[in-house]
Amino acid sequence: MTDWLGPEEWRAVALSLKVAFWATLGSLPFGILTAYALARWSFPGKQLLNGLVHLPLVLPPVVTGYLLLLTFGRTGWLGGWLAEIGIVFAFRWTGAALAAAIMAFPLMVRAIRLSIEAVDAKLEQAGATLGASPAWVFATLTLPLVLPGIVAGAILAFAKAMGEFGATITFVSNIPGETRTIPTAIYAFLQVPGGEGSALRLVVVSVVVAMGALFLSELVGRRIADRIGGR
Repeated sequence: MTDWLGPEEWRAVALSLKVAFWATLGSLPFGILTAYALARWSFPGKQLLNGLVHLPLVLPPVVTGYLLLLTFGRTGWLGGWLAEIGIVFAFRWTGAALAAAIMAFPLMVRAIRLSIEAVDAKLEQAGATLGASPAWVFATLTLPLVLPGIVAGAILAFAKAMGEFGATITFVSNIPGETRTIPTAIYAFLQVPGGEGSALRLVVVSVVVAMGALFLSELVGRRIADRIGGR
């Protein structure tokens, strides 16, 4: 691939993989917790939480990026405090990972939530009546049963993070080697004469990665479901 892609194109691919990996890994615990809360718990503000989780799906991505800039920018109400302890998101690859994680979060939560809702709640209640703590019931009973949904959600989130554009370019701009991922690189190549070839190669990479992620999500989810079901 390094021969087919030029150095700048390869840097965009490598950065996209890095951003998508950390976006998925960092958001996965929150995705599982949020999905479980929405599927199993009753609490005030549940519908508000559900709306906030899915808000990135319906908001224009540039709006999400601008809100991130207001919040996590160096002068933002949270970003200023984080900058004092050495954590900076704006115009850094870490900010690209944060933007990608937020945009991919609804897909992850939805896949995991559907998997949790498919588990019979009576099994968890039976575990609780035997004296097991809620954490132990979740770790030993619920988690293995919803593992296919977690894997599918993580892979979908990874694919979405690889393709994130609007929030990323608004929040962290398009800096070569730092925040220039595949989508922003395609945009940059199309702005200069003669860049169509590079853009087309990155489009091919995007399509291959997206199709591979969908295929892998289906395959891994089915394999794990078969293993759990003893088939």
